[in-house]
Amino acid sequence: MSSPSLRGLITLLRLPYWLMTGGLSLLTAFAIAPRMLTVETVLLVFFSMALITSAGFSINDYYDKESDAIIKPKRPIPSGSLSLRQVVAVSIALFLVGLGLALIISWLCFVILAGDSLLLLAYSMIIKRKSGFAANILVGLLVGTAFIYGEAALPVPMKLVSLTLYPICFGTVGGNILRDILSVEGDAKVGYPTLPQKIGNNNSVRVAAFFFMLTAVLSPLPTVFGFFGIQYLVLILLWGILLFYSSVRLISSVPTVGNVRKYDRLITMSMILLPLSLIVEGVLL
Repeated sequence: MSSPSLRGLITLLRLPYWLMTGGLSLLTAFAIAPRMLTVETVLLVFFSMALITSAGFSINDYYDKESDAIIKPKRPIPSGSLSLRQVVAVSIALFLVGLGLALIISWLCFVILAGDSLLLLAYSMIIKRKSGFAANILVGLLVGTAFIYGEAALPVPMKLVSLTLYPICFGTVGGNILRDILSVEGDAKVGYPTLPQKIGNNNSVRVAAFFFMLTAVLSPLPTVFGFFGIQYLVLILLWGILLFYSSVRLISSVPTVGNVRKYDRLITMSMILLPLSLIVEGVLL
């Protein structure tokens, strides 16, 4: 077996997504009980969730090798920077290390990440190829477990604060639908049954907008239930306003690639308000 390419490994890991999963878990724990976080806990929470995320991307690349050769030829496998065996070996190692780190925290954390790992395998092996919309839903739900994992990692009894944060994951569902619209031609070439191919771009935009609006309506729940303070509410309401605005514009505009990309970019940029709201909550708690 040839030595793996460093560049290929970095691409395989999808490092920016570590902030979405490991970072979100860590910020959730910080917002709930900042004084309970030790350096050890911070490192374990972040890297255990992040490594499982990379493991999921790695195994997904393995199962997408034929389609990536057509629409994403620069990915590690079709580009030749990593072999199939190397990708599988990296994925297995990431799953094992991530689960091992979770077990150091607690059995509950291990169970949560073990469940995530099984769902990631199901996503790559079955769900993505059967229904693009089901795959969108599953990815959103998996992102939502980052909130639960963050609270579970704290050395205090769970108050289920994370369940009031969980509905924020619906925004991820909407974002994935928009990205399916942007990649509809490539997905059609390889036969992925995405929502835009089934119901068209116009109806898909409406479905995505529904999930964004649902996120905006439900994101204040931590304050409504008394878990978080006004400092969280102010920033999260601002995010909700941007989500509503983008949703209305998406529905009222012609669903061209340019318009969808424009509002997808606005929604993506507005997401910075979520981690900021959690940081401010933890600092001012």
